[in-house]
Amino acid sequence: MALIKLEGVSKLYGFGDATTVALDEVNLVIEKGEFIAVMGPSGSGKSTLMHVIGLIDRPSNGRYMFEGRSVARLKPDQSAKLRRDSIGFIFQSFNLLNRLTILENVALPLAYKGMSLSKRYKQASAVLERVGIQSREYFYPYQLSGGQAQCASIARALVNNPKLIIADEPTGNLDSSGSRLVMELLTEIHKTANTTIIFVTHNPELTRYASRVVYMHDGAIIHDEKTAFGSVAPRARQVLYTLPVKTVEDDLAGVSALMKAIPSKPSRHRTKKKRKVVSRKAAK
Repeated sequence: MALIKLEGVSKLYGFGDATTVALDEVNLVIEKGEFIAVMGPSGSGKSTLMHVIGLIDRPSNGRYMFEGRSVARLKPDQSAKLRRDSIGFIFQSFNLLNRLTILENVALPLAYKGMSLSKRYKQASAVLERVGIQSREYFYPYQLSGGQAQCASIARALVNNPKLIIADEPTGNLDSSGSRLVMELLTEIHKTANTTIIFVTHNPELTRYASRVVYMHDGAIIHDEKTAFGSVAPRARQVLYTLPVKTVEDDLAGVSALMKAIPSKPSRHRTKKKRKVVSRKAAK
């Protein structure tokens, strides 16, 4: 049985002439244990798809099945419970609370389950050890690097042992080393726990970590391909190799062109000097 099954799912925002089609009759089946990358230009519906799958938003039309159970039939409290217990979220901006320590941030989802303080801190500490930042558990978010903050966000997503992890641009605010750290960590989680992971990315290079890549455009899935781990997906490679490669010479040429395009303005100092010369001639 598939973990996720979408049949003709659409999501509309607004009314009448102002209606926006965010998802357009999407059909998608995700099996347990898959590691899926979702790619597409801005505004293609990637985040909306993640919100629908993550039970943050409901589809306007179509059918959504989670482990064979129709999501449309769930009451709001049942939907919230399923989201809390089965789905972990990782955000581009980390979404950590600055007034709480890292340990308190990671333990927060357990508080909604009614777990005692000592038990949730113990479980949160164990997850922080798993992601390699247990030594930072009493730090505050602003005291961490970007990669460490995202690791804390991953720990928070894992603390409930979810069946599905949704990561929306998890490396968007990180440098190359931080991105590699986060993706290697997600890969390790996928291998050891066989957790289903869906991540959104604009970076074709990150498809190396996926076993499948889904491409979106204008709210629809236009391509879906299996990929070999460690290799850039074939369709993503086309995007990667058509991107212009900038060199130092290109940057200097751009600056030079910009300077030529800006009209030079005579300084006030030169104008005053010229006026003084004229006045001397007049005096003679």
